[in-house]
Amino acid sequence: MRSYLTVWRLPSAPVLLLAGFAGRLPSAMVPLALLLMVQQRTGSYAIAGAVAATIGLATAFTAPVLGRMADRRGPRAILFTQAAAYPVLLTALLTVVLVGVPTPALLAVAAVAGVSTPLVSGTVRALWSRVDPQVRPTAYALDATATELVFVAGPTAVAALTLAAGPGVAVGVAAVLGMVGALGIATSAPMRAWAPVVSPARRVFATVATPGMPRVLLSGSALMLGFGALEVAVPAFADAAGSPGMSGVLLAVWSLGSAAGGLWFGTRMVGMPLPRQYRWLLLGVTTGLAPLAAVQSTWVLGVLLFLGGTVIAPTLTVQNSLVGALAPASATTEAFTWLSTVAFGASAVGVAVGGAFVETSAGVSGALVMATVAAGLAVVVTLVPGRRTPVPTAPRRDAVPA
Repeated sequence: MRSYLTVWRLPSAPVLLLAGFAGRLPSAMVPLALLLMVQQRTGSYAIAGAVAATIGLATAFTAPVLGRMADRRGPRAILFTQAAAYPVLLTALLTVVLVGVPTPALLAVAAVAGVSTPLVSGTVRALWSRVDPQVRPTAYALDATATELVFVAGPTAVAALTLAAGPGVAVGVAAVLGMVGALGIATSAPMRAWAPVVSPARRVFATVATPGMPRVLLSGSALMLGFGALEVAVPAFADAAGSPGMSGVLLAVWSLGSAAGGLWFGTRMVGMPLPRQYRWLLLGVTTGLAPLAAVQSTWVLGVLLFLGGTVIAPTLTVQNSLVGALAPASATTEAFTWLSTVAFGASAVGVAVGGAFVETSAGVSGALVMATVAAGLAVVVTLVPGRRTPVPTAPRRDAVPA
């Protein structure tokens, strides 16, 4: 654990971890709370999944544009603006859900709310990319583990708030947390010291086309497509089992397994090249998802979710390291927002498609099979030959200086 203490002692670490944790909680709370709330109001998982997908897609499509602006001028103004707009627009979304407006209007308001989602993940990862290279792999591992803890605390909070006061309250709490996280990062010392890297004018998709990036983004899209399907299949499984309140607990157990795996992985010494690590870890994720479609018991599902989850944070850690190694110095925020885009966008599509599967004859099992196939597709993407790009081997973590 000495390597984690080294990261924590960095001047920027407490703010990046704590404010980043608060600012990321809405990504784990809002989709689930909206899914539960809209399903209760409409009786349809398909409509509920579409609303959750819309807010995610809107976030995904605007993040790279905002990331590009952040690289050129700094992220502070963007974070301040989103901190002000996010609670207001989520309140508007809650209002139209309660009023019972037609589905197209509901989706339109969800899209506007999604645009205001604070640019937390991309900004935090870009700031981590500026720390000492020897500390950076452990910092990415700690960041990935903190992100997974978000998906422990988020669904647990949604479950508790839903049982106590209803899913609408969970959305309101998430709005406040998003505002607090964005303001915390925007006012932090490392953000005030942010100095954009000057570079020549670049094409719109130049960052995406950087050698090596397409495969990382495509494989990440396939992986998050599967995770989205799982995120809607688990609540449907719990509902069918007569324990709808267990949905948040099951998703939290899944993320808890991921956090445990991330903490373990962050202290390991891995000499294997990053692309090969990534491929093997994706295969591990696929293996963990494979048995879920055959499960009938809620308790067995919880155990398998925990065990399969142990590979997720290590996979995301290596994914972040790859993006940090491949991205141009003048486009780090944009590169990480593209990663967030594929996460939000593909996960949102997975939620929508998974919700549609749940309401067909394939049912919950069909959505879980889809999740496994999508993760397997991510492995296949990494096997497709492409233009070779030098990517460093992850540094030995016992070499991190105190």
